[in-house]
Amino acid sequence: MARENPKPADEARVVVIGAGPVGCVLALELARHGVPSTVVDRLPQASRHPKMDYVSARSMELLRRLGLGEELRSLGVPANHPFTFLWMDKFADGPLSTWTYDSPAVLAARMAAVNDGSMPREPYLRVIGSRLEEVCRSRCRQHPLIEFLEDRVLTGFTEDAAGVTAELAPASGDGTTEQIRGRFLVGCDGAGSTVRRLLDIGLDDLGPRAMHQDVYFRSTDPALRSHGPFFLAIAARGLTLVSRDGDQTWTGTYPLLSPEDGDRDPVEVVRERLGLELKIDEVLTTARWEGRLTVADSYRKGSVFLAGDAAHQFFPTGGHGANTGLGDAIDLGWKLAAALHGWGGPTLLDSYEAERRPTALFNREMCFNLFEVWRRFPVLHAVGADREQLAGFLDQERYQTSNLGIHFGVRYAGSPVLPPADGPAAPWDWARITPAVRPGLRLPSLRLADGAEVFDLLGPGFTLLDSSGSHAGKPLAQEAERLGLPLLRLPVADAAARRLWGRDLVLVRPDQHVAWLGDSSPADCGRLLRLVAGNAN
Repeated sequence: MARENPKPADEARVVVIGAGPVGCVLALELARHGVPSTVVDRLPQASRHPKMDYVSARSMELLRRLGLGEELRSLGVPANHPFTFLWMDKFADGPLSTWTYDSPAVLAARMAAVNDGSMPREPYLRVIGSRLEEVCRSRCRQHPLIEFLEDRVLTGFTEDAAGVTAELAPASGDGTTEQIRGRFLVGCDGAGSTVRRLLDIGLDDLGPRAMHQDVYFRSTDPALRSHGPFFLAIAARGLTLVSRDGDQTWTGTYPLLSPEDGDRDPVEVVRERLGLELKIDEVLTTARWEGRLTVADSYRKGSVFLAGDAAHQFFPTGGHGANTGLGDAIDLGWKLAAALHGWGGPTLLDSYEAERRPTALFNREMCFNLFEVWRRFPVLHAVGADREQLAGFLDQERYQTSNLGIHFGVRYAGSPVLPPADGPAAPWDWARITPAVRPGLRLPSLRLADGAEVFDLLGPGFTLLDSSGSHAGKPLAQEAERLGLPLLRLPVADAAARRLWGRDLVLVRPDQHVAWLGDSSPADCGRLLRLVAGNAN
């Protein structure tokens, strides 16, 4: 039986559907800006299935802003272990080719030695996705600005001029309903998103779809550790094996190549495709999922938005899917907060899709690039390519592990809340971060002469880095105060920083992307600030 009345209208609240990492990070980002939210999820606890495995260095920079970095690293793969990809015929034989990401410890040492903007503020992290979800859900439950409703499903919503009313029902399906109210609603509810379906937003597919089976299991068979700990193995017969804890827990993932594959014992399929009579002590969970490369036609209708897998789905190759979603959450979070606090204008909300959908389309192509290697490897093996041919094919694709620049090269070109770039775009470099300072690019990470990291000095709102030595940014900061736009003016007396930035003043957004730069405050400070806040029209 439905309650007679919804909760009182709360025009300062955001309703978030889905408590996976994207939904929880969105709620935590909103809370960072003082905005309350209600997070709704159908599960009473985090999923036991391990899901994702790789959090990019860029995502770790963003999670560091939320105070999550240290706890997550304590739960992940130890920093001294590299991320090794083993391409194999039979598991008992040596690999045909080995691709290796340097370990986070090696990357951290390089970060300490190199301070020219070409390194991240945080190394990447390998962590079981369910642990990331547990940490995020726990932080949400503890935060006073976040209401956490579990064991609920969204059954519908209505929108009016003042906000959105969402109707919820228990996941158990006992017939009762309740209503909650918010100014905005965001669907972070995964690939089968109810929010996307209710909005009637279509999907733009690229390439093939394929059903896959995951088997999360425990095994003490010593044969599995013959190639070392914490590796990822790709078997030529069509199986990806991931070591989850360097010891006893593993995930085997394989495509369902025929209808019969779906009916077979997954343990037998894992053994067959590994070419190994493997002893499996316990199957922890299994999951079946459809791999696809798709991006939603739109990320928004009115006061309702999509983020994460609700907006885009990729194959889990290259680490783009979850990391793209985490970027969505940060971008949308500060913009919704700006709208609710009154200083963010309508164009700022429009800029979410204008910035994040092209990012998803680019990442989809990068994912497809690596997915093709995954797909072609077993095909070449099946048609009789010998070890030398397979090794040659894989070695020519090895560059795809030297892709630090891909994760840091996001540029919000054409965003309606950014001025035109001053100067040509930086040349693309797949292997390293290009330390360019242009509107729309991430601010390069830099350690100042006193040891302080610039990223750790940025405020929660806009930050104006002022290296002029003459208070050149003061008029811009004063105008921001007059307009009610949160801006921290940060004097920086560091010659290396000034050389890297190329300008005396750099205006940085809450998401660490550059909004504007110049050598003096503009003649019309208000015009610039209205543009970056989405109030230009």
